[in-house]
Amino acid sequence: MKSQHQVILSLGSNQGNRLENIETCIALIHQGIGTVIKVSRLYESPSWGFDSDAFYNCALLIHSTSSAQKILAQVLKVEKKLGRVRSAGLGYQSRNIDIDLIAFDEEIIESEKLQIPHPLMQNRNFVLLPLQDLNLDWKHPILQKNISELLALSPDESNCTIVQDLVNPLQHIALEQFNYVAFEGNIGAGKTTLATKISEDFNAKTVLERFADNPFLPKFYKDQNRYAFPLEMSFLADRYQQLSDDLAQFDLFKDFLVADYHIFKSLIFAKITLAEDEYRLYRNLFDIIYREMPKPDLYIYLYQNSERLLQNIKKRGRSYEQKIPAEYLDKINSGYLDYIKSQTDLNVLIIDVSDRDFVKNQEDYLFILEEIQKKINQ
Repeated sequence: MKSQHQVILSLGSNQGNRLENIETCIALIHQGIGTVIKVSRLYESPSWGFDSDAFYNCALLIHSTSSAQKILAQVLKVEKKLGRVRSAGLGYQSRNIDIDLIAFDEEIIESEKLQIPHPLMQNRNFVLLPLQDLNLDWKHPILQKNISELLALSPDESNCTIVQDLVNPLQHIALEQFNYVAFEGNIGAGKTTLATKISEDFNAKTVLERFADNPFLPKFYKDQNRYAFPLEMSFLADRYQQLSDDLAQFDLFKDFLVADYHIFKSLIFAKITLAEDEYRLYRNLFDIIYREMPKPDLYIYLYQNSERLLQNIKKRGRSYEQKIPAEYLDKINSGYLDYIKSQTDLNVLIIDVSDRDFVKNQEDYLFILEEIQKKINQ
C-alpha cells in the first residue's frame, strides 16, 4: 500500500502568455502542493462551452499525503497567486490559469465543493488526451473504464493538437544514476518515511528494516544490561538475513534500490550498548558478515538534534521507546558521525533536517532532493 495519494490535475490557460502560465503553475504545484511525478505533453484546443481564444492544456500526476479537500484549497490558492479571479454564476470564461482536480486515487467523493472523479472528464478530449500521456494504471471508479476506453467513447469531436513537450520538475534530480541508496539516521529521524516517499516518487524497490518484529527490543528498554547482547545479535542476524534475501532479488547493476538502513548501524549500536568483552566478540562476527555485504552507492545520514528526535519518538507513540534518554540519542549520533569520518570508501551525504518537516512541508522535501542533486553534481 502506498504512503501517498496519487492525484491527477488538469491545467488550462487561454489568456496572456499561455506557455508561461502553464510552466509557472507546474512549478508552484511542485513547490507547494505535491511532488509532480509525471507531466503530459502540451495540447492546444478550442475553447469549450463558449467562444474565445484557444486553450493550452496539460495533465499532471502528483504524489501528496494531503486530503483531496486540502489539495483543492491549495489549488485555489495557486490560481489566485497567478491572477485567476473566479466569478460565480457567469458560466465558462477565459482565464490565465485553470486547475481542475480530476482524480484522487480511485476514490469517489461527492460534496458541495468537490466531485471526484471530475464529473465531465469523460466528455472532454482536452482532459483525456493529456491523461493518456501519463500512462497511468487508473480506472474510472464509477464508469469502470481506463483512459483509452473513455477516449474511445468520448462524444467530444473538437480538434486537440500537440504543441510541445513540457519539463517535469523531477527531471533534473538524477537519483536513478545510483543503483543502491541507503538512508540512515538516529531513532526518530524519519529515515523510513523518507525512504518510502523517495521510492514511490522515483519508482524504486525498497528494503525496510523489520524492527517491530524483534522480541528483545521492549525487554532491552526495560533492562539494558541483561538484554543488550541478545538484542544486538538478533538485530545483526535479522539485518544480514533480510539484506541477503532482498538484495539477492535485485540486479544491483540495473535495479534502483532504496533502503532505510545500512548494516553498519549494527556495529554503531553495539558499541554503545555492549560491555567491552561482549563488543569484542560481536565485532569479530560482524567483520566477517560486513565483508560479504554490498555497499550502497550513496549513504545519506539524516541528522536531527536530540530534542527534535524526542519529539518525533513521542509523536509516533511506540510504548517501549518513550523512556529513551537524550544522552542515549547523543551517543548514537556521535557513533554515526565517528563512523562516517572513518569511511574513506563510502559516498556519504549528511543532511541536517533538525528544522525541517519533509512530511508536512513540500519545500523541505524538495530541499532534501536538491541536496542529493548537489552531491551528484560534485
